[in-house]
Amino acid sequence: MRHRLEYFLFQLVKWSVLLLPLKSAQRLGYYIGSAAFRLAKARRNVALDNLLHAFPEKSQAERASIAKEAFTNYAISLVELLWFPNLNDEIIRKLVKPLNLDMLERAFEKGRGMVLLSGHFGNWELIAFSIAYLFRQPLSIIVQTQNNKYVDEVINRHRCLLGNRVIPMGMSVREIIKTLNSGGIVAIAPDQSGPREGPFVNFFGRSVATHQGPAAFALRCAAPMLMGFIFRQKDGTYEVTLEEVPSADLAGEEGENVLELTRRHTALLERYIRKYPGHWLWMHRRWKHTFESLQNEKQPSPSL
Repeated sequence: MRHRLEYFLFQLVKWSVLLLPLKSAQRLGYYIGSAAFRLAKARRNVALDNLLHAFPEKSQAERASIAKEAFTNYAISLVELLWFPNLNDEIIRKLVKPLNLDMLERAFEKGRGMVLLSGHFGNWELIAFSIAYLFRQPLSIIVQTQNNKYVDEVINRHRCLLGNRVIPMGMSVREIIKTLNSGGIVAIAPDQSGPREGPFVNFFGRSVATHQGPAAFALRCAAPMLMGFIFRQKDGTYEVTLEEVPSADLAGEEGENVLELTRRHTALLERYIRKYPGHWLWMHRRWKHTFESLQNEKQPSPSL
């Protein structure tokens, strides 16, 4: 019953958003994010703690400003996701400007498939939606399943409106290998907390558990790895840039190669977050499993 009620409220919000012009919908997202920053104390504290560790040189006021921008960015992105059914060719081309789509073309022409990474940065849903449309090549997007299956179905329909498909995380290994071996593009944002078993790589000065799947898949299939970043402009439009994560010197799926490629794409993400800190999802518990914290857990308790 609770899931059905949540679904009804979600649909009510969705259809209300769809009635708005895009600029008004974005403004609504900004107001929702600002309110969430004030009211969602637990998530605000997570964001501020993450920022304290990542940017100890910044003042408390600067870190609070970044945290608020992260909340508003997230809310605007969610509202824009609800607005996806209104997108058409004219709107997409005005809304999203890719700066170097030719990089995607060169990587795709190798014919070995492609691992296309992003982070929870800017509007990560829109980059997958728009790049696939502008490049005229659908993506297979690895997604986290939502707890509410009814809401999950709606969100996935929005993601797939222009030809993309979704592969639920946890059931994805065979489908990913099949997609890459057939020359397809697999898209994933692997920047959330990895399993406590590791591997551990440096991210903002802390050794943190990180997902190794993208690197393992790319090396196993000899597929190029690219990373895309989408930046919201002051007028509500977006620019997208792509960068290749070098992997030609890492032939084979040996553990050290997987670890090194994981280090490389994590370092690239950190570089962009440092440049645009308010674009990233600081309220997520990304540093839930650090090497230091797990080592402390293993220390024997002092005897009485």
